[in-house]
Amino acid sequence: MGGSLTKPFVADSWVMSQIFTSSFKNLAWANLAAQSAEQLSLAATPIVAVLLLGAGAGEVGLMATAQTLPFLLFSLPLGVLSDRYSRRALMLWAEGLRGLALLCLLILVLTGQVSIWALTLLGFLGALGTVGFSVAAPALVPALVPPSELSRANGRLELARSTAYAAGPALAGTLVAWAGASLAFTLATGLSASALVLLWRLSEPARPRAVQRHPLQELKDGARFMWQDPQLKVIFKTAVAWNIAWFVLQAAYVPYAFKVLGLSAATVGVTLGAFGVGMVTGAVLAPRTTRLVPLGRAIQIGPTLSLAASLTMASTLLWPSEWLAVLSYLLIGLGSTTWVITSTTLRQTVTPPTMLGRVGAIFLTCNMGARPLGAALGGLVGARFGESACIGLSLALFALQFSLILRPAISQLKALPEQAK
Repeated sequence: MGGSLTKPFVADSWVMSQIFTSSFKNLAWANLAAQSAEQLSLAATPIVAVLLLGAGAGEVGLMATAQTLPFLLFSLPLGVLSDRYSRRALMLWAEGLRGLALLCLLILVLTGQVSIWALTLLGFLGALGTVGFSVAAPALVPALVPPSELSRANGRLELARSTAYAAGPALAGTLVAWAGASLAFTLATGLSASALVLLWRLSEPARPRAVQRHPLQELKDGARFMWQDPQLKVIFKTAVAWNIAWFVLQAAYVPYAFKVLGLSAATVGVTLGAFGVGMVTGAVLAPRTTRLVPLGRAIQIGPTLSLAASLTMASTLLWPSEWLAVLSYLLIGLGSTTWVITSTTLRQTVTPPTMLGRVGAIFLTCNMGARPLGAALGGLVGARFGESACIGLSLALFALQFSLILRPAISQLKALPEQAK
């Protein structure tokens, strides 16, 4: 009797394991295609606006605003939908919307009908697709891989994002210069279509259906859970402080590099490119790091490297050097990706599956909301006291995020807790 029960159970477990492995591979490749499509279009759109339409800073700023606004407006509603319905279906609709926006951009460029308002509207729609994908994908990962493989899985997804982030702008510029904007948008549209095919082939495991209530009440439940969990609370505060600090630095760095460090345009590009190199390196190393050191220490590596990067940048006030600037951006890229992988793994583990979408959306909304706050703060301080003051302010804020992550809830964490049910 026992033997007859055991064999089917083992066989079913093996089959389910193969399905989950295949599904995660589809998700990982879809993520790479989607991230690449997004970065290509984000880089090509302002190039098209400037070269074909003679756009200035105001028009480019309008398009950039349209591409970030959906994160603030729709992350929370999409987080609720992600917890209520199929996450695979949400990603399919999201990627379909992005692909449609890219196809429309391609048609407008080919027919010579492109305009600033068209670029702005289609950029908004494409970003809305990005939000849906960004909310649903991390919430789906824990259902596709065992808890012991979460860090490795998140590392693979982050490696795709980092690679697209590092290579996308350069590739877009090369394609536009070589063959015109149409080739860049053709490639982006094709990549988005590939992501759709891969998502269609993905198998999403069934999960318990939570009792559906008013969306605001469900969001309150997610926020309450996040705020009452000591580990998530520390991660949330640290992430907000980090994003403000990073965008204070971003707002001031380019004018600081020209005016104070005396760098050329090419050298400034090299320093900014070091950030992408650091991101890719962090994505490769982070999963291995979590196996070698206690989880709490691994989570603290990102904020520690970010503080070291800020100290390195601040040292250029005394010793102006392009190499110190390069090292600073390399360290902050390395730290940011390590942080994303380790903190996301912890969040996925301690959050119940029925809340993953909402909790992730709350993190996404607040992080994105902190970015314009940091940019505005950097702009105000820079205009009033000069770019050098922004370097000092970003150092103080990076020191704040470092102090937050030292709380016992993280420092004393030795390994992943038992996965929430």
